[in-house]
Amino acid sequence: MADTTTMIAADGTPLKRSLARALRRQKLRALGLIAPLLLFVLITFIVPIASMLFRSVENDIVANTLPYTVEALADWDATGTDLPPAPVYEAMFYDMFLAAEAKRHTRLGTRLNYETTGMSSLFRQSGRNMDDVADISYEPLEDLDDAWDEGETWYALFNSRGVSDTTLLADQRIRVARLSGNEAGADINFAPDAEVSALLPLAAREYTAWAVFVATQDNRDPAERDPWESVAPALVTDLRAADLSGYAGPAADMLRTAQRANLPIPDFAQEFGAMDEDWASLEPWQTIQTHSGTYTPGYFLNAIDAQKTPEGVAWQPEEKQILLTLFGRTIWMSLLITFSCIALGYPIAWLLANLPMRQANVLLILVLLPFWTSLLVRTSAWKVMLQQQGVINDVLVWIGLVADDGRLIMINNQFGTIVAMTHILLPFMILPMYSVMQTIPPSYLRAAKSLGATNWTAFWRVYFPQSVPGIGAGSILVFILSIGYYITPEIVGGTKGVFISNRIAFHISSSLNWGLAAALGTILLAAVLVLYWAYDKIVGIDNVKLG
Repeated sequence: MADTTTMIAADGTPLKRSLARALRRQKLRALGLIAPLLLFVLITFIVPIASMLFRSVENDIVANTLPYTVEALADWDATGTDLPPAPVYEAMFYDMFLAAEAKRHTRLGTRLNYETTGMSSLFRQSGRNMDDVADISYEPLEDLDDAWDEGETWYALFNSRGVSDTTLLADQRIRVARLSGNEAGADINFAPDAEVSALLPLAAREYTAWAVFVATQDNRDPAERDPWESVAPALVTDLRAADLSGYAGPAADMLRTAQRANLPIPDFAQEFGAMDEDWASLEPWQTIQTHSGTYTPGYFLNAIDAQKTPEGVAWQPEEKQILLTLFGRTIWMSLLITFSCIALGYPIAWLLANLPMRQANVLLILVLLPFWTSLLVRTSAWKVMLQQQGVINDVLVWIGLVADDGRLIMINNQFGTIVAMTHILLPFMILPMYSVMQTIPPSYLRAAKSLGATNWTAFWRVYFPQSVPGIGAGSILVFILSIGYYITPEIVGGTKGVFISNRIAFHISSSLNWGLAAALGTILLAAVLVLYWAYDKIVGIDNVKLG
């Protein structure tokens, strides 16, 4: 039996369902209208901030460049006095050889140089000497049989003849991809033979890494190329312990001959020490082990003049402690600029709100005039005005307030930065205050005076409290803009008037320490959010009005 109480729309559907459908269409239409803005904000604001937050803790370059070294160093006690054992030096040789061929060892050296000075030159110099270490085994092997100098011999030895070692191939694809930052999954004309891989594991690993690299990164056929020299010491090392009695594959006789010849294996620890005496000290190994994690708090520690050491967190050397000073200076000068803008902007906003419309419009144009001039031009103008031979010093000398040989130093210091930034940011303080003051009825002041209040009492007890929301809005705008300002402190601040933003720009464009720059930016963002939260708790963000 039909429900006679259900209301029906004109198209015959239940009214409730019809209303829900209309409401859904309305929401989708509204979402479509704001979708371009949401997409714009997502791409230009959310994604860059998320990327910055990730970069401030990302540290996979050590593990990706030196995977076997990091693994071998895991059990080494970095707080002791003993150097790493021989397997660590051996792992470093094979990792460094591949990294040098991929030209990635210098990037790792630059990364570790942020933590320990001298690591960049150590890696750069060592990368050039890897071939000499490999030749200790490669040249005797070549002298033993000329066939070892031919790529076809190596390819026939290691290429699969039936069962492939797919795990080894997959591992080396990952190794090459992580090292190079490029895909290494393309089809290659090679797969490691499972029997040879079990018999000669180190040589098979290094040959497979070479084959994957030349095939996927250089687009060459490994069957037609000679392998790197690093395969030779790996083969000689394997032959010391390999049981070749049951092997009958390619180059079987050559392998047995090489095994009987007892070819030399590089003493990797000694060779690294000969390259650079730093390898015979604890410091580079401690640095590698300490910063081998995929994620690190090291950048944030560096941002507060601390560092990560094998013993734990420690302060940077005194001559390197500068960032906390810059943070303090940035906040202190931003507060000074904000208060300067309040002191200068409040009377102007009051005039704008209380003058007749015609005069107020003229004054408003004068307030907005700086927006029509380039920021660079305005800042450069202050550089001309404030220098010792500038206009202001000339006027002071002319009226006799300053002697000609005692001209004031007002540029390339904090004073210059505060003056120039106060001028540039003043409109951002005036406009919110003006918008709020416009809403304050003049009759309130007249009523207060009619009740016996003086001009000052009427202003302080009646007018000023109602203008506080405008001061709050202007202060938030000016302070947030100040704390991240870059151009003006860079031009007029010298060495004593720069902000933390100038240091961030330095690390992005000059030192290329993007991790530290991201950590500094993240701390700056957190500081602004904390101040915003404090303002909301103390004053209430609902009381902030822009008009």
